[in-house]
Amino acid sequence: MSSKAPKRIAFYAPMKSPRHPVPSGDREMARNLIALLATGGAEVDLVTELKIFDKTGDAALQSRLRDKADQEVRRLTADMPPVDLWVTYHNYYKAPDLIGPQVARARGIPYVQIESTRASRRLIGPWAGFAQSAHDAADTASVIFYLTANDLITLERDKHTDQTLVSLPPFLPLDTMPRASTLDGPMLSVGMMRQGDKLASYQIIADSLQGLQGDWHLQIAGDGPARAEVEALMIPYGQHVTFLGQLSRAELTKAYESASLFFWPGVNEAFGMVYLEAQSHGLPVVAQDRPGMRDVLAPGQYPAVTQGAEALSERLNRLLSAPDLRQKLGTEARDRVASRHLAPAASARFWSAVTPLLEDSR
Repeated sequence: MSSKAPKRIAFYAPMKSPRHPVPSGDREMARNLIALLATGGAEVDLVTELKIFDKTGDAALQSRLRDKADQEVRRLTADMPPVDLWVTYHNYYKAPDLIGPQVARARGIPYVQIESTRASRRLIGPWAGFAQSAHDAADTASVIFYLTANDLITLERDKHTDQTLVSLPPFLPLDTMPRASTLDGPMLSVGMMRQGDKLASYQIIADSLQGLQGDWHLQIAGDGPARAEVEALMIPYGQHVTFLGQLSRAELTKAYESASLFFWPGVNEAFGMVYLEAQSHGLPVVAQDRPGMRDVLAPGQYPAVTQGAEALSERLNRLLSAPDLRQKLGTEARDRVASRHLAPAASARFWSAVTPLLEDSR
């Protein structure tokens, strides 16, 4: 980090606090970002944990959240310790940053965003007000770091005057690679168990298992309110499927270190931190070909969404029957993570973009 880098950074995640008790990819990414920002000795303050999130397009909820955000703006403007930079993670139409732009303006500090998305079609409908606020917040940012090529499309389309868009590939909070898997254990799936996209991925897993041949085994790591539904999907497979429950970081690492491959279809995943984790251990990945995931998956054969469970079954059978292929693909995936998706590379990208802002503000 430059000698002129900030000593103190304000951090905010409108959708989900990094201190939230329920694990998720969003919480994990927020925690990783805080660790990244702290590289080089910077102090990172989680200045507010106010959750601004409207899942259903509820006008009354949006109004209440705006009132709470206004209170936080007044509190932080008056009482927040001096900071050099404000960073907001994940500003979008369901979770706009209603706080950061106002506080940064009042304090005269640079304001940047990480993983901001623009959705012009949401400017009409139940999220119209929140979508406009997300756009306004994005316009305020001097720099927006985008994680996927898919996000860049609309960020470029609606880019504000003199705004800088910088690629920040999703990353693991590691300086060195973890131990490679032995690739001789069961298949592994890792995912929250909740309604919606996660349950849809589990449905695809269950459908894909029907086409497997030979003596196979799948371990599933994860828990959540839809666990009963997931367990019901796997009943036909009996002892072929083992539920590990919610694992600690150390326990999940052990599961990666012995798995033969990683299987997660990835329905509507923005990118999926679990893919990076699996590939860092040298696991070949079986997933569907979806936009966000292309930014984190090593080049390979990923069935199109339209091909369904049959194509996933074929891919699983091919990998399960070919240990040399698993080793080859796993090594390629591991090399890709080492070169693109570790903390040092992400840190260099971040500081090279924000240091000029910090120097200009002094």
